[in-house]
Amino acid sequence: MAKVRKIKKLKKKNCILAFLLLLSTTAFIYSAINLIDWQKDNIITNNNITDINNQTTITTSNEGEAVNPEDEPKDSIYWSYMKTDLINVDFTKLKNKNSDTKGWIQVLGTNINYPFVQSNDNKYYLTRSFDKKYTDAGWVFLDYRNDINNLSKNNIIYAHARKDKTMFGTLKNVLTKNWYNNSSNHIIKISTEKENTLWQVFSVYHIETESYYIKTNFSSDKEFEEFANKLKKRSVYYFNANVNEKDTILTLSTCYNKKEKMVLHAKLLKKEKRN
Repeated sequence: MAKVRKIKKLKKKNCILAFLLLLSTTAFIYSAINLIDWQKDNIITNNNITDINNQTTITTSNEGEAVNPEDEPKDSIYWSYMKTDLINVDFTKLKNKNSDTKGWIQVLGTNINYPFVQSNDNKYYLTRSFDKKYTDAGWVFLDYRNDINNLSKNNIIYAHARKDKTMFGTLKNVLTKNWYNNSSNHIIKISTEKENTLWQVFSVYHIETESYYIKTNFSSDKEFEEFANKLKKRSVYYFNANVNEKDTILTLSTCYNKKEKMVLHAKLLKKEKRN
């Protein structure tokens, strides 16, 4: 009888060990598959970045006109930023490779320096690279509700926060003291086929996922000003930037974690029409 109980205990122990082995093997295989997929995504993304950088000509310009200068005090940092060069991108080869190309964005103090695209929804480029190959890395894209040639009051650009620091993987840099303490970082440059623009950062924060900050239409100047003021108050840092109902806003959005978004807002400072 004792021998029978001993055999039963042994069988039970072996079953538990077999189950644990199966569980750990499954977890290993799952992790291995995810790692392989991640590496494939990295290869696709990095190949696109290399190809783009090798074929794209970017020059600088110090032309352009100030936006809403009458609202800026004489001692405002606005006037210092107005001296900042604009970028001027040749889009010929980019458009040949992807006709969805709408512009190029450069965020100082980060690795963000890419062409951005646009489709007829905000889902396609979550899983497509610049060459339209399927990848979970996605690409940098403009909200489908915006028109880059006829700016909305709030213009939104999205991308994934990649751990390899591609796409918007370094947007979190703007929350660091090192980034904030260098005021020359508080500038974003955008180039499109019709216009080159300069933007001044006025708010950075992370927040539980919501739709308020990606609103694009406003019923009145008062509603927009309330919107802009709320975004400004959310910032974890103070920026010497005056924002009112006359301004045009640029919003960058990515994941901060599974429940929160990392957000940056900037206002239009200077623009230059292209021939």
